[in-house]
Amino acid sequence: MGTATPALKTRVTELLGIRYPIIQGGMQWVGTAEMASAVSNAGGLGILTALTQPSPQALFQEIARCRGMTDKPFGVNLTILPAIQPPPYEEYMAAVIDSGIKIVETAGNSPKAFVEKFKAAGILIVHKCTSVRHAISAERHGVDMVSIDGFECAGHPGEDDIPGLVLIPIAAKALKIPVIASGGIGDGRGMAAALVLGAEGVNMGTRFMTTREAPIHDNIKRALISGSERDTNLIFRTLHNTARVFKNAVSDEVVRLERREGGCEFAEVRPLVAGARGKSVFAGGEIDAGIVSAGMVIGLLDDIPSCAELLDRMVAECRERLSTAAGYYMT
Repeated sequence: MGTATPALKTRVTELLGIRYPIIQGGMQWVGTAEMASAVSNAGGLGILTALTQPSPQALFQEIARCRGMTDKPFGVNLTILPAIQPPPYEEYMAAVIDSGIKIVETAGNSPKAFVEKFKAAGILIVHKCTSVRHAISAERHGVDMVSIDGFECAGHPGEDDIPGLVLIPIAAKALKIPVIASGGIGDGRGMAAALVLGAEGVNMGTRFMTTREAPIHDNIKRALISGSERDTNLIFRTLHNTARVFKNAVSDEVVRLERREGGCEFAEVRPLVAGARGKSVFAGGEIDAGIVSAGMVIGLLDDIPSCAELLDRMVAECRERLSTAAGYYMT
């Protein structure tokens, strides 16, 4: 259970009550009790994804199931996005509060509308964003930490295209609350770099997708670790809703449609990117059956460890790299 490597102490570990400042980001179809409990048991912070569950009641039950798998802290991700028929966000929020969860990761729209209710329930809020201006706004609204997503990340990197090497130190300088680095991190070297840049923890999605406990077909895990840093596509660029996904037949077709003369409307690509297709990829193992979210970090990945093996290895490597770097000073 991830106890061989000495713990690290930052404001992130202190506030979250975890051994290592490593957070498993909320991922659609992946953030289940099996995934979250494995990360928490390994010393990080596991995150259940609220909207992976088909209803608020199902989320309540999944939280209870996760509690049966770990006695360590874990949280819930609630991603708030505009939609023609939005999920019942208020009911999902109520399920989180009523279940006694004390850590929430918010993402998507401004968390302003939810902060007051979560804070009244004694819940610590980690808000994920892709720009410093949004991070400053989130801090002003009362979130406890910001997870800043660089352009390398899987999912939605925003429209500014700022990579982590620039984004992390700017955010750390601009904010008083702790900054968690997200995007492009998959090993101890990336973790060491993030800490040196001013972050006090790291958030990983793609790396946790390629662990033994991730509820994803092994074919997909192997495809991801076989990919290079060039094997992702940016889709929805012309629709101003950019998403970074694995390069496969489906995402190639979306890119082709967007690049044709005159572009395309979302209605044309909707059948290709439907969430149900993405869920079927993870279950069935056919890599070209739908969209698979993945970051450029796949170029760094070459194995499928357990969460405990991954976190212990990362922290040990992080310490080694920091020590090596300190040795470059001449006395």
